[in-house]
Amino acid sequence: MESSGSRRVLVVANRTAATPYLLEAVERYRRERPTTFALLIPDAARGEHTDWTLEMALPLLERAAGGRVEGLTGTSGDPFDAVRKVLAEGDYDSVIISTLPKRVSKWLRRELPRRVEGLGIPVEVVTAADRPQEPEIPGMFIPPGNIAT
Repeated sequence: MESSGSRRVLVVANRTAATPYLLEAVERYRRERPTTFALLIPDAARGEHTDWTLEMALPLLERAAGGRVEGLTGTSGDPFDAVRKVLAEGDYDSVIISTLPKRVSKWLRRELPRRVEGLGIPVEVVTAADRPQEPEIPGMFIPPGNIAT
């Protein structure tokens, strides 16, 4: 059983930074014990809409976390280097890596979770669903294949 002290969790995500599975994981951590979070978008050097991702994801993550979430970006273009640098500069207790499904995830193909675990920190991997979920609006029907991605 974990102590009741506060912990720090580094969330590593990019296009999956506001997906339901990640938000549920953040809420679960918050319910377990007091937790502060930081969101790292590790490959910002590629210019993958980093500002938009932070702008859209941070409010949702903050709601799930029940407080402020620090937004961080990596600039080397290498996700592992960015994670390693942030972990070396901060005092984090664990890492959540949020990825696309295995069939399209560069991070999983490059074994990012295993490499981060090699740094001696617990890692949880949260994978986005293979296909978008249908909206949860009662009575609303959207024919298969017509769900916006």
